[in-house]
Amino acid sequence: MPSEPPFATAEQVKRLLEVISQLRREMHPANPGSITLDSSFERELGFDSLARVELVQRVGTAFGIQLPDDALSRAETPRDLLQFLEQPAQPKAEIVVVPLGGSSTVAQPHDARTLTEALVWHVDNQPDRVHVLLYDEKQAVQPISYRELFEAGRMIAGGLIERGLEPGQTVALMLPTGFDYLTSFIGVMLAGCVPVPIYPPTRLSQLEEHLRRHARILSNAGTVLMITIAEAKSVAVMIRAAVDNLVMVLTPQELAGAPTNQCFPARASDLAFLQYTSGSTGDPKGVMLTHANLLANIRGMGRAINASPEDIAVSWLPLYHDMGLIGAWLGSLYHGFPLVLMSPLAFLAQPARWLQAISRHHATLSGGPNFAYELCAHKIHDRDLKDVDLSSWRFAFNGAEPVSPATVSSFTDRFAQYGFRRAALAPVYGLAESSVGLAFPPIGRGPRIDRIEKEPFATDGVAVVAATDHKNVLQIPSCGRPLPEHEIRVVGEDGKELPERQIGKLEFRGPSATHGYYRNAQATKTLFHDDWLDSGDNAYMADGEVYLTGRVKDLIIRGGRNFYPYDLEEAIGELANIRKGCVAVFASADPIHGTERLVVLAETRERSSAALDSLRQRISQTAIDIIGTPADDIVLAPAHSVLKTSSGKIRRQACRQAYERGELSGKGTEAHPLPLKLWRNTGLARIRIKYRQLTAWLYGIYAWLVLLVLALPAGGLTIALQRPALGRRIVRTAARAGVRMLKLPLAITGLEHLPTEPHVLLVNHASYLDVLLLTALLPASPGYTFTAKRELSAQPLLKALLTGLGTRFIERTDVQQSMESVDVMVYALRSGENLLVFPEGTFSREAGLKPFHLGAFIAASRAGVPVVVAALRGTRVALRDGTWLLRHTPIDFEVGLSKKPVSSGWSEVVSLSQETRRAMLLLCGEHDASP
Repeated sequence: MPSEPPFATAEQVKRLLEVISQLRREMHPANPGSITLDSSFERELGFDSLARVELVQRVGTAFGIQLPDDALSRAETPRDLLQFLEQPAQPKAEIVVVPLGGSSTVAQPHDARTLTEALVWHVDNQPDRVHVLLYDEKQAVQPISYRELFEAGRMIAGGLIERGLEPGQTVALMLPTGFDYLTSFIGVMLAGCVPVPIYPPTRLSQLEEHLRRHARILSNAGTVLMITIAEAKSVAVMIRAAVDNLVMVLTPQELAGAPTNQCFPARASDLAFLQYTSGSTGDPKGVMLTHANLLANIRGMGRAINASPEDIAVSWLPLYHDMGLIGAWLGSLYHGFPLVLMSPLAFLAQPARWLQAISRHHATLSGGPNFAYELCAHKIHDRDLKDVDLSSWRFAFNGAEPVSPATVSSFTDRFAQYGFRRAALAPVYGLAESSVGLAFPPIGRGPRIDRIEKEPFATDGVAVVAATDHKNVLQIPSCGRPLPEHEIRVVGEDGKELPERQIGKLEFRGPSATHGYYRNAQATKTLFHDDWLDSGDNAYMADGEVYLTGRVKDLIIRGGRNFYPYDLEEAIGELANIRKGCVAVFASADPIHGTERLVVLAETRERSSAALDSLRQRISQTAIDIIGTPADDIVLAPAHSVLKTSSGKIRRQACRQAYERGELSGKGTEAHPLPLKLWRNTGLARIRIKYRQLTAWLYGIYAWLVLLVLALPAGGLTIALQRPALGRRIVRTAARAGVRMLKLPLAITGLEHLPTEPHVLLVNHASYLDVLLLTALLPASPGYTFTAKRELSAQPLLKALLTGLGTRFIERTDVQQSMESVDVMVYALRSGENLLVFPEGTFSREAGLKPFHLGAFIAASRAGVPVVVAALRGTRVALRDGTWLLRHTPIDFEVGLSKKPVSSGWSEVVSLSQETRRAMLLLCGEHDASP
């Protein structure tokens, strides 16, 4: 064995190994193992990237020094760390505070159709404004103006054009955060090519293996050129041999040519870049994002957080990931606020730098994954927070991985004394298929944590609000509401939209949504359900906000990186003494650290401690080879421990649940009553689900038969007679018969509040079912004349039916005709009629009370008659817009109190509308969906 470095003392070696041994015991108490100076941090000790961060910090504390940032990437054994301990301390760089932000003399590029147009707009209007303040590895700062970014980008574009690249071709970027990355990305777009960001290697010693793992992505993308670091040139031949399309591997310095004046005039529909979501495993899935997608998302997020040029952002997020690339950099580029940018390595080496930068530059916007907040809450020493002031931080987004309520509390509690406000912390939701952002909470609201009962959640998929504080409670953070012009819904296994607080698959649509995966028709096909996109996540809605409960598939997120378990399971199954096809890889929540643990469950017949230790090391090395990170826990279990379906598929979620219950200790026997019990319970659950789906489908068919049998003769008579009073009686009789035959669970309250004098009855509108139910439920005396939007009168058959019922057609958009419609309503009220009006004017599939039209309130004021507030609950669920299968679900109709207008003045009408809206919100139970 190599001797210790000549400069290291025995005391230094002893102290270093003690620090490492303590961390190893904490992470793997059941298998601490022996540690030498040449033990591999990853292969033998199982330290992932976050564990290495903790190790570097502990070593620095133990020796009273600050290790350099690259110690994280260069040190692979304790011996490597010893060398860092003996290096002379580097002088601390003096950080120059560059003035940022302030009032901008120009607006934002609202008319820009592409990202390059947005950049050119800033170059034309404020070329010398600081766009990015870049911190390098020594914490020296480099301000980059819009002009400098554009001119350097033109040089990269010139180099691409000189080498014959054509618009539409893909160019891979494998660069660390820095000036070269920013200018190369812009240069590729200016040349009309498509950037393909891929993450750079964390350690140069693994560069060849890293490139091999990315060969499938580069092949799928059809990459013709890669822009990368100089060190990658040594293995360029290898990667070019693995990727048929790749013809050049160049550094930014080699690529830069004369600044081009031939910048490609991109269109909004052109592909802006490809964001690969599945990393190096599985089928590569490159999300296609157009300029229109990106600008819609950036504008939507900007509206959600009230972004302006006066903001200042700080980001350490990697630029190969959509949250750092779009949410931080491209968002700041469009909105015109400065971005303070540092590398992820700088943050991981010293998490305090993030908060120090926010304080130093009085930043208003910043964020990161949950693990970043966890690191700050527990791994920053008080001495590193001297003079830190976080009071300027108004929006601290937490996304890209599951948000831990424990982390939310620990972070807000720890940093409240430094000016951080809990109201600034905002769990958000997004995914690459929606560019990046999809749902944001209201600014300044703070995190909303839903406390729900465990049992209904686990057995029935229902989020029941916990009535008391007890141990069987789950805490689920809200991620807010969809961005403007975007929609979210939650659907069941049958694809039908679920009521609020029922867990199902989250689907979405909107202008940010991708059109599919690049050169992957099969994956694209599974992504779309009509015009809705499958997020791959489970969730529920409550009060119009989305609550994420887990991933539908087995996507595993660690430290902000995503991967799937399939390739790793297969590779581990090939190891000697591992039962092939009997390996499960899954993520398990770590309640202590607020992160996810990567767990490998593998079946083996080995029993000796030495053989099991050897197997664990080989599995750990295989994990590093396949996904670039070791497992947190390796469970070697006897045969039949890995749970499977009847068809032989691995049941990863069931394995995870058994692991978390402590039932996979690796000490089991060949008997397996637990799998048998789980198989039985799962089979019964499937039978129940199928039975519910079948009965719902049969009920829907029955409902349509009933409606057709009753509606056709009643409607035909009404059209033929054209006598409104008689027509209303005929239709009411048919409607009441239909309600009885459908056996809908109805609850009616407040009918005694209906006045005997003429009045306007105002009801919320949620479904096509509303008119049928109101016709059946409202008393014949006093009878009601319905109002309908004028567009319906353009359909001859429908017009004949509605006129046969005496319906009053009203205009909602044309000003002159709207006033005429008010006159019609006033005349009807003064003639003794009662009007039934839906003040929203229309309805849609998403929940929420929409803005009111004022026509009914003006008419009531002018006629001097009262308005009565009423509400229907449950009709949106029973027959949601866009669906035709009626659900058998409870429906409530409640009539509230009435109010008579005092005058017909404008302020009185507006006040009456607002008061009515507040009352209707309470009655209908939905959230306020007005802008």
